[in-house]
Amino acid sequence: MMNRLALARELNGLAALPGVETSVHGVAAVCDPLGALYVPDAGILVVSDLHLEKGAAFARRGMLLPPYDTLATLTVLSAVISRYDPKLVVSLGDNFHDRVGSAHLPEAFRSLISEMARGREWIWINGNHDPDGTVDLPGASVDEMHYNGLTFRHEPKGGLQKGEIAGHLHPAATVRRREKSVRRPCFATDGARLLMPAFGVMTGGLDLRHRAMKGLFDQASLIAHLLGRDRIYSVRFGNLVG
Repeated sequence: MMNRLALARELNGLAALPGVETSVHGVAAVCDPLGALYVPDAGILVVSDLHLEKGAAFARRGMLLPPYDTLATLTVLSAVISRYDPKLVVSLGDNFHDRVGSAHLPEAFRSLISEMARGREWIWINGNHDPDGTVDLPGASVDEMHYNGLTFRHEPKGGLQKGEIAGHLHPAATVRRREKSVRRPCFATDGARLLMPAFGVMTGGLDLRHRAMKGLFDQASLIAHLLGRDRIYSVRFGNLVG
């Protein structure tokens, strides 16, 4: 995922990358190569699973990781916000890696988020890692948000759902290219619901063929929009490897 950080630094939020247009329950949206979803009619920018302060959370448990993940993730987030200048940012849960990450967030990172939020609304959806909401950050913490037939939540509900945009499962997919298998985070949608890729630079992915994904999509209509180096690659589920 660190390739998205390099791309964000290169762009500096100014150049446009080709996103892919999609539709969720009849609402038009754009899948961005940096891992965000933009709903142009409402000016809504959606990200999911930032897992801010993951390195700090591991350090509190005696497991040392490089302490750069929060700055890296916020750098990518700033780039995509600069590109779309949204009216509203919705972060779909697991915004922080644990329940105390928001309260312990260093002031420098708190200031970065406040700067990004200036002049726009911000919704923090509560996740399983951070169910108590945020502390001293712009915006509101809620369990769900609704707009024009869409429901924004952290964990997808079981079975086929219409209009759901969720995170939590960190979807990823594998394709074969030039005799090599390439695995990438992806947006996953069958036109009725959409699962977001994890936005945090220190997050893993769960393959679309994993049993946790079973029953969530109409597989005949399911498309994986894979995050590439500088564009989105759209692949039908039946053409995925695994």
